[in-house]
Formats: sequence, structure tokens, C-alpha cells
Amino acid sequence: MSSRSARQSAIEAITSYRPEAAPLNFVDTKPTDIFACNVFNDRVMRERLPKSVYKALRKTIEFGERMDPAIADTVAAVMKDWAIEKGATHFTHIFYPLTGQTAEKHDSFLMPDGAGGVIAEFSGSMLIRGEPDASSFPSGGLRSTFEARGYTAWDVTSPAYIMENPNGTFLCIPTMFLSWTGVALDKKTPLLRSSQAMNREAHRVLRLFGEDTNLPILSYAGLEQEYFCIDHNFNFARPDIQIAGRSLFGARPAKGQEFSDQYFGVIPQRVLSYMMEVERELYKLGVPVRTRHNEAAPSQYEIAPLYEVSNLAVDHNHIIMSMLRNVAKRYGLKCLLHEKPFAGVNGSGKHVNYSIGNAELGSLFDPGETPHANAKFLVFCAAMIRAIHKFGGLLRATVASASNDHRLGAHEAPPAIMSIFLGDQLTTVFEAFRAGRVEDAAGEGKRRALNLGVDTLPSLPADPGDRNRTSPVAFTGNRFEFRALGSSQSAAGSITALNVIMADSLGYAADWLEKALAQGSDFNGALKSFITHVIDEHAAVIFNGDGYSEVWHKEARRRGLPDLRTTPDALAELTKPEVIEVYEKTGVLNRAELKARQEIYLEQYCKTVRTEANLVIRIAHTNIFPAAMRYQGELAATAAGLRSIGQEFRTVALDEITLNLRHMQDAVTRLEDAVNCADALGYGFEAAHYYCDNVLPAMLEVRRFADTLETRVADDLWSLPTYQEILFGK
Repeated sequence: MSSRSARQSAIEAITSYRPEAAPLNFVDTKPTDIFACNVFNDRVMRERLPKSVYKALRKTIEFGERMDPAIADTVAAVMKDWAIEKGATHFTHIFYPLTGQTAEKHDSFLMPDGAGGVIAEFSGSMLIRGEPDASSFPSGGLRSTFEARGYTAWDVTSPAYIMENPNGTFLCIPTMFLSWTGVALDKKTPLLRSSQAMNREAHRVLRLFGEDTNLPILSYAGLEQEYFCIDHNFNFARPDIQIAGRSLFGARPAKGQEFSDQYFGVIPQRVLSYMMEVERELYKLGVPVRTRHNEAAPSQYEIAPLYEVSNLAVDHNHIIMSMLRNVAKRYGLKCLLHEKPFAGVNGSGKHVNYSIGNAELGSLFDPGETPHANAKFLVFCAAMIRAIHKFGGLLRATVASASNDHRLGAHEAPPAIMSIFLGDQLTTVFEAFRAGRVEDAAGEGKRRALNLGVDTLPSLPADPGDRNRTSPVAFTGNRFEFRALGSSQSAAGSITALNVIMADSLGYAADWLEKALAQGSDFNGALKSFITHVIDEHAAVIFNGDGYSEVWHKEARRRGLPDLRTTPDALAELTKPEVIEVYEKTGVLNRAELKARQEIYLEQYCKTVRTEANLVIRIAHTNIFPAAMRYQGELAATAAGLRSIGQEFRTVALDEITLNLRHMQDAVTRLEDAVNCADALGYGFEAAHYYCDNVLPAMLEVRRFADTLETRVADDLWSLPTYQEILFGK
């Protein structure tokens, strides 16, 4: 099939689309009946495990106690029987290597019995540990290529589940992934370590307040997942979208998102049907999805679950991303998780709503009705302020990627400058402490009422502050919303960093308070001195204004806040002495593990840009040049024909096509030269900066002329589906 027919076929397929599957039946099979039906959760364990085994396992899950290996065989046997009842023939240890993707290797339950038959076998050792080949996963020099052994270790705190397939089911067991020497080769291991570190330091602070809770202090996350959905025929007709996940060419359509008519608009029927099936599948897996809606850009949408413990929230988000991709195929759709698949309209993020606490204490970021009098909240909030100020560069590094660079800093996502939004009320409270006028903060304490001006409706309580969509870290009532994470990225790295820097700041707070008390200060005096000190030292990171404005970028530089606009700049933060120190002190990652991640992410950046550059060159040669040259030939033939019969022919169109073709050919040559130069540099910082400073601008230069040609070449000659067709073809 030619590129030309692929474009035409895509358009025809949309206009003639009919759903293939029968409508889902939510009446006979209610969501409440199927929720978590495929999860080996607490209810299943309580019903099936011996009471002593169940109690021992609950101690591990609930209180973080070390699991007794003696119970593993019993748990494995019960889990196997449950899975086989669900139709499973295989099991897999699910893990998240440093590619940021989900990895799995399936093993059968069935083993020969020696008499010509088979038996189902699944032991405790098989549950606790797997041994996939680790040789092809990136390690950043943590092991040699020939040292292939890697281990998966069962994460008992995240429940196993059954994944359904049209031809069967299989058991999925969430695990960590480590090398033979115990080095973390994944995203989950550091996340679990960071949670332990934060728990230790939070308990130190709480003990000073006289709080006695046996439950661990956990981090919680609510992950809002944005994505684009387009007809899958357009995906096949656009090599750039198919391979790179984003369009490398495309002139802006006459209409984009400027009318704001997409945001929260009526969801297109085919997309809504797709969303409903995604949600139904997620219900079975115990994922508490709550929200679905149109996002700001054409063909952009969002799905969001309720809050969960951050480790489980990350696992569920990986499931959500997989489910969005897989179910889309059943509806003739393509789900795009790239941060910036289309220029000129909003890209996609994954907002992390972050809080810490437990079931007994609730959120420790909850100010209550009178935040000025809530000393515990003020200490934990002050710790967050200090953490963001000291380690803003680290937090920026956790969201660094070639794809997210296209989104950060645009008027659709927070800038690359890490700042914190508190809102006027909390800012006033902290400034009162700073000025030594604590009594003035009481005037800002009570939550105001919102008068609606409608007699039949009661007044509504207003939140302590408005939401600031331009802030990377915004306080939103009882949590902080980290808005810089990209839609395709695993949230594990950012949440790990948040846990680590909160552990550091809470440890600092505990040290400060303990020292002040030892020196004879009363507790209130110690609290006041700590909060005042934090605001004196770290208020520079607080900014409640417009993060998009150029004024803020100048002001941020004056305040000494780093503006790490590109991935090569940001990734340098991972091996700064203070970052290595805080990760090693908390026991989360050592110097070698951090250095390895830096090398892996640099290599991923270089390879991503190189792949896109090669696509630009190929599409230019095989699609754009031929279309433009054919049109150039048609115009030239028309001009020659008219001149032969003595008629005048204006050559403006021909001249414009010829000029843009010539400029584009020159730009492609420069891009080819730049890629060749980059190839000689490897994948380190020098190469990354070269790709950023030379290859990416050369790609944009090619695109500039190509997009102009798209608006000039006759439509029947242009082979690539346009933005208008892709974004508005529902």
C-alpha cells in the first residue's frame, strides 16, 4: 500500500467505522461485583490462607515487618490454586527495569510428572525469587554484559493479580529487580527503600509531638494520566508517529485548541466506549479509577484513579498505561502517551498528587481549619519547602527525557524551574513566623466561605488557596501536586526522590528540635525557631505568581533557583555531591547506582533524538520531496503550456515551491552532517549536548520548510495525513 493510499484509507476508515465488539453489559455484570475480582487481595487471603499464615503475612504488609520465609510455600500453593481456578496456565514476575517500561517473562505452572502427564507446580521459592536474564537490560556499567544473572524479588506489599487475554489468563506477581550482587536495576527497589527512609524520619518528628502510631508513615500518590487517542489508520500512515510516538512534521490546522471547546467537552462516542472498556478491565484489577474527561487539546483525554499508597499507585499506573494501549486496538484507535505528539497544542503530563500519612493520622499535609495553630502541619510543610529548595535540581532530573523537554516550559506545563506554590493564606502564615509576628497568622487561620450569590444554595467552604497550574509543586489543600512528570514516564523515580528529600528534611527537623529541647528550649519555642529558620533560609523557592512569565524566569535567576531547561543540563544533577550524599545517607541508592542511572538516561536521550533525526531525513526523502517535486513539475508544465500559446502565467507559486524545496534540501544535508558528527561522540554528556544544541535545531529547520510546503502543495499530492485529519477525525 502506498503512502498516498494509506492517507486516503485512514480517512475512509473513520467515516465508515463500525464497532466490532458487542456493547458491554453493566447491568448483569455490575462494576461493584467485578471490582478486584482478579486480585489476590486481603479478602482472598483471609478466606483461603490458614489463619496463622494470614496473620503473619498481614504483619509484613501492614507494619513492614520482615516476612517469615516459612510461610512462603503455603502462600504460593494457595496463590497457584486461586490462579488456576481463574484459568491461569502461567505466572510472571512483573518488574520495571531502567528503561521505564514494564517487563515480564512467563513461566508455566505445568511440570512433567514422569509418567506421561503433568502436574501444576509453584513453590515458595518460585514465588519469592525469579531469575530472568538481565544481560539485555541497561545497567549503566553496574555489571558486565557477560554477567547476565538478575533476580526478581517478590514485593509482598503489592498484590498479585490475574491478567486476562482473549486466549487465556496468567498470574502477575509484582517484584523488584536486582543484580546478582544486590544492586538495584529497576524503579521499584529504590521506591520501597525511600519509603522506609521517609517512615523512619517521620516517626522521629511525630514522637516529639507525642504521637504514638504503630502503623508506618507512608507516601500516597494520585496519578492523573493524560493521553492522546487517534484513529490507528493514521498511526500506520505516519512513520514518525508509529516509530517515534510523535509527529515530526505537520503544519498547524486552521483551528487548534484556541476556542477551549475540547476541555471537559462531550466525549466522542467511540472514545467513550473505549474508555468504558478500559475502566471495566481496570476494575477487575482493583484499580480505583474515578475520573475521565476530555483534556485541553483536540483528541486529548485524561484518566485518574483515587489516592493509593505510592508503591501500589505506581504499579497501577503501569497497568493503566498498558491497558490504554491494548484496549485501544479493539476500537481501531491508537493511544499516544508521548508528552508532545503534536506541535501547537498542549502536550500530556502525569500529575503526581503527593502526600504522607497513614490510616490513623490521615494526611500530615492537612492544615485543618486553622493552619496557623496546627504546629504538626507547619513542621511537615516547612520540611517540604526546604526539600524543594535544596533539591529542586534533583526533582527536575527525575522528569528529564527527550520527550518531556518538548513540554516543560511551554504554556501548558510548569517551567523547568522548580518552585513551590503555597497560596496566599499559607504564605501569610509562614511570613508571619518569619517576621516574628506569629499572632498575626491567626487572622489568616479560618477557612473562608464562598458566597455563590444564589439564595437557594448554601455557601461553600473555600480552600486555603487557589490552584496554580503554572507551578511545578503546588499545595492543593491537603497534598502537593507535582506537575512536571511526563505522561509516558514511570512515576517511581519522582516519588522516590520526593520520599528521599522529605526523609532528609524530616531528619533535619528532628535534629533541630531535639537539639533545641536538649538546650533547654520549650517545645513551642523550638517549633517557632525551626519554622522561622526554614523560611529565612528557603523562602526563595516559594512563588505564587505566573510561572510562565519571563519576569519569573528573571526573578528565579536572581533568587538562585536553577533553570535546567534541557535533559543534558538536568541529568548532571544526579551525581552532584549533595545528591549522592542524601541518597546514600537514606540507604536508597549508592554512588554507583546513581551514576549508572545517569549514563542510562543520557544514552536513552541520545538514541531518542538520533532515531527522530533519522526519521526526519527518511520522511523528507521518501514523502515530502517527491510530493513537492511532483507539484513543482505540474506548475512548471502548466506555465510552459500557457506560454506556448502566448498567455501570461504568474510564477509566484512555482517560485515559492522551488525556494522552499531548495532550502529544505540544504537543511536535510545539514541534518545528515550533524547526525554523522553525533554518531562519533557516543552517548555521554558531550553527545547529549551536541544532540540538544545541534541535531534538534537542524531537525526543526527541516520541519519549518516542510510544514510550509504542506500548506502550498496540492492536497491530492500530499501523502502524509495532516493535523486537521488526525486531531479532528473522530
